Amino acid sequence: MFMKRWLKISLKIISVLVVLIILTWLAGAFYISRNKKEVLASILSQLNKNLNGQITATSMEPTLLKSFPGVSVSLNGVLLRDSLWAQHKHDLLKAEDIDVSLNVLSLIVGNINIKQIAINNAAIYLYTDSTGYSNTSIFKSKPKTEKKSSPKSSALEVGKIDFNKVSLILDNKKRFKLFNFDIDQIKGRMEYPDSGWVGKIKLKTQVNSFAFNTRKGSFLKDKSLEGTLQAHYSRDLDAVILYPEVLNIGGHPFEIGAKIDLAKSAFAINIAVDDVLFRDVALLLSPNISSKLLKFGIEKPIDIRGNIIDDGSGKYGDPLIKVGIKVRDNIVSIPAGKLTACNFDGSFTNRDTAGGVIGDENSSIKFHKLTAKYFNAPLKIDTFTVNNLSRPIATGLVTSQFPLSNLNNSFGTNNFEFKNGTANLRLYCKADIDNFRFTKPVVSGKIQVADADILYIPRKLHLVKSALNINFNQNDLSIQNGHFQLGKSELNVSCSIANFANLYYTAPDKILVNLKMSSPQLYLKEFLPFLGPRSSNKPKSGGNKRVVSKELSNVLELSKMNIRLTVDKAIYEKFTAKNLDADISLRGGGIFFNKISVAHAGGQLSLAGNIIQEAASNSFKINSKISHVSVKDFFYSFDNFGQNTITNKNLKGYLSSLVNISGRISHTGKILPRSINGKVVFNLNNAALVNFEPMVKVGKFAFANRNLSNVEIKNLDGTLNIRGDKIEISPMQINSSALNFNVKGTYALGNGTNVAMDIPLRNPKGDENLTKEEKKQARMRGIVLHLKAVDDEKGGIKIRWNKDHD
Repeated sequence: MFMKRWLKISLKIISVLVVLIILTWLAGAFYISRNKKEVLASILSQLNKNLNGQITATSMEPTLLKSFPGVSVSLNGVLLRDSLWAQHKHDLLKAEDIDVSLNVLSLIVGNINIKQIAINNAAIYLYTDSTGYSNTSIFKSKPKTEKKSSPKSSALEVGKIDFNKVSLILDNKKRFKLFNFDIDQIKGRMEYPDSGWVGKIKLKTQVNSFAFNTRKGSFLKDKSLEGTLQAHYSRDLDAVILYPEVLNIGGHPFEIGAKIDLAKSAFAINIAVDDVLFRDVALLLSPNISSKLLKFGIEKPIDIRGNIIDDGSGKYGDPLIKVGIKVRDNIVSIPAGKLTACNFDGSFTNRDTAGGVIGDENSSIKFHKLTAKYFNAPLKIDTFTVNNLSRPIATGLVTSQFPLSNLNNSFGTNNFEFKNGTANLRLYCKADIDNFRFTKPVVSGKIQVADADILYIPRKLHLVKSALNINFNQNDLSIQNGHFQLGKSELNVSCSIANFANLYYTAPDKILVNLKMSSPQLYLKEFLPFLGPRSSNKPKSGGNKRVVSKELSNVLELSKMNIRLTVDKAIYEKFTAKNLDADISLRGGGIFFNKISVAHAGGQLSLAGNIIQEAASNSFKINSKISHVSVKDFFYSFDNFGQNTITNKNLKGYLSSLVNISGRISHTGKILPRSINGKVVFNLNNAALVNFEPMVKVGKFAFANRNLSNVEIKNLDGTLNIRGDKIEISPMQINSSALNFNVKGTYALGNGTNVAMDIPLRNPKGDENLTKEEKKQARMRGIVLHLKAVDDEKGGIKIRWNKDHD
């Protein structure tokens, strides 16, 4: 019974309340309908409180059902203009309609209390001119000398504020700021404690411009913002505080917090985001910053913390920006390649010097406690820094220790293959970055390579048991304690390269390597790959690997090299020399023998010349001086100079000569037949011509009783002019043990032999007791045979009478 009675009473009370609400609402609606002008004037009066300007509306219409049980009206053609609108022509607010929700009871008692405002299809333009005047001055408080009313009666306290389809522009010409938003929706729910106000704001907007400095571009360009913010205004601080909440920027959740100092027009924004792509975050920044950051790449998502701070002074234009990133097991692109398995804590700021200017010249990117693999070589860098983004300078201390085999397949081409060996490096680097490519580097430190097995494929050079210490001193490079083994050849190496670090990137063709080499034993044939063209190797992959490989290959091929070589014993096929002392230069496609001297065949040989590398074969030029060498051994060592008519088997004695010849040599080191041109001036001493076919034939033809198979010559001077397959013999007087004769003409390795010989029949043995002058006078007395050696039909040589003798 009791429950039934209580229910009846409750229903009666609720019914009465509903009736009262409806009656009150009807009374308010009736009042608005009968008093539109008065209500509009009252609303505008309420809205114009504490404004140094005026808000106007063309008309008002009741929209009774929008805010039931409250009453609402729609203000049409609303304009809000400051007192100086006539000068700058920017409406602070221009709205097609504004919905205003009113408190019914306050309406009835004649004191309109606005509980909700919805601004629809509007444009808000907050304008500051170049002198600092702003149309927001309309909101400045009236003079303090006025009698204060209670906060509740004088302040405009709106419980709900909604923006729908509103364009919001904040244009500050004095400080070059431009914030432009297309607001799809903002819903604010406000409360007004004595300390100020608190609100919950739900927003959905598009950012057209968020430029702290219009000369440098916009942050958040063309990005969407969506989320809910908790806000608090403190009267004591005269600041709005936005508590950290999740805000979707460009579709990714960011935790945003901020403090806005209204008195100083200053703000500080805190940003936190996890699991986001570096590129996506960089694109949220202004172009002057993002263009620098995007020179780096981070492939996998990272965690970021950041602050954007503006002190309101406008001194630097840009706000202070501090960003920290956390990278773990990632792939990072840097100007010189890629870092894999990369871990570091990174930071960016546009004011690296405390109290300094804010801008590119004082900006800094830092990588702290970096570990990574660079071309499979493990690196460790305590701090790597890129300072001054207007003219970037990179610095860092790099350490690494790894097996050289880690570098295989790392350079983007097959130029190198490493089988054994270790590398240990510690380098301090400082370099300018031109368009984020390293230039003008300064490097200090060393690289130690031990027990290396290296194949340089373009030249087919296989170096084993290799070790060296590479020292960097600022721009210069030196190699000490270098040891290489190429086949059976051993080389001890030291070198210096001035300005190497700078020229490596900017002008590799200007690199000059001063190389000193010594060897107990050198097999020259093992160095023949230098004579041939480089092998072509297509890159396995593109990108930075290919760029680095190309740079390194260009340096190896384009750099110039001066070589000072001393060798105890040098061997090339049949050629063996001792005490080799050589000054050699490598320039582009040429090998230049500046000075070479060797002990060979019992005498001394010195030469200068060059070999120029060409596609089919190589051209060479040689100026040589030969001093008292065994002619037999000399011809044997040089494979009879590409001919088989006069060979080492035909010769005895000692040769001194001046040789000036040119010709061609194959990529395998063979002198090409019939390619030699030049001049040979020679002297034979204590010589013999043994089993020389033309001489033997002359003996059979005219001197059957003389031994022309072993013709001894005490001394012979001669000059030979070589023209391909023809040797032009300048007139010579040959005095031998078997006969004396004069000879001149052309001896051909192929067709074209035409050698004239004038041979006196008198036997030189009969003149042995004559004086030198008497021998000279008696030499051509008696019968003289005038013969000619010419080609026969079978490709050999035949002797016939020379009817046209002088």
